[in-house]
Amino acid sequence: MEPLFGVVLGLMLAVASPAHDSCTCATNKWAVCAQDGPGNCTCRLAGSDHPVDCSTLTSKCFLMKAEMIPLKEKRLWRPPQAVSDSDGIYNPDCEDSGVFKARQCNQSSTCWCVNTAGVRRTEKGGSSLSCSELVRTRWIYLELTHKRSSSAFAVPDLAKALTQLFESRYKLRPKYIAAIKYDPPLIQIRLDQNKKPRWDVDIADVAYYFEKDVNNDSVFPSNSKLTVSVNGDALAIEKLGIYYVDEKPPEFSMRQLAAGIAAVVTVVLLTAGIGIAVLLILRWLRTRTYRKFECKEMKEIKAPSLE
Repeated sequence: MEPLFGVVLGLMLAVASPAHDSCTCATNKWAVCAQDGPGNCTCRLAGSDHPVDCSTLTSKCFLMKAEMIPLKEKRLWRPPQAVSDSDGIYNPDCEDSGVFKARQCNQSSTCWCVNTAGVRRTEKGGSSLSCSELVRTRWIYLELTHKRSSSAFAVPDLAKALTQLFESRYKLRPKYIAAIKYDPPLIQIRLDQNKKPRWDVDIADVAYYFEKDVNNDSVFPSNSKLTVSVNGDALAIEKLGIYYVDEKPPEFSMRQLAAGIAAVVTVVLLTAGIGIAVLLILRWLRTRTYRKFECKEMKEIKAPSLE
């Protein structure tokens, strides 16, 4: 009887294991997933109770929040090959929908206003700072370069490959890709999304996922590495810059600009003053030497002849 029970138990485990292994999130390696019923897999963002929709991208706000979880907590759930990138990362306040709150604050009661991409658009102030609205980031410019060892690509082929990449990997509909320009090795991509229906991904989330992929810190599972191919030739991305343009201009004060201009003016004036002083000193030394030589000649002329 015992051998039969062992066989039955082994078959049950064999059936259960694939189901457990399949309970993963295809779009977020930081999601914690659990089988809560036959064929039902529920995923939540580590460190919070927010459910994760693994059929689309996770919001940038939730991703940044997950990255701020202390390392000792991350080790309980993150893949061992995951790398934490804290450049430009802060612990944001998010709406339940995953959207950034218009006002963000740190632990020292310093606050600032952000756009829908979570990028600061005002000077930092105190806790009394008021942000009347969350200004939408309408345009995002991606500027990337490929390694010079890669040969130049035909513009239509490159545009087609990048459009397919953003559509298949990041769920971005092609209509939001306004332009792709290519001047080897520079590639410029403009994303335009004035109004976003609830079912469409946000271009800010797309840009963040893409940035993570390029920096080898992908949000996708480890078996989903970024590869871009143009007519069978690999596109090796080397550098990436991201620029955000909001529907309304940012509200930075002119103090920093004025301070920068004042510093430049001060340096110019100091340089000019030092240059003038050096010229005056050299002129004085030249004049002094000439006068000494002139006096010496006059003395030799006035000296009585020994004959």
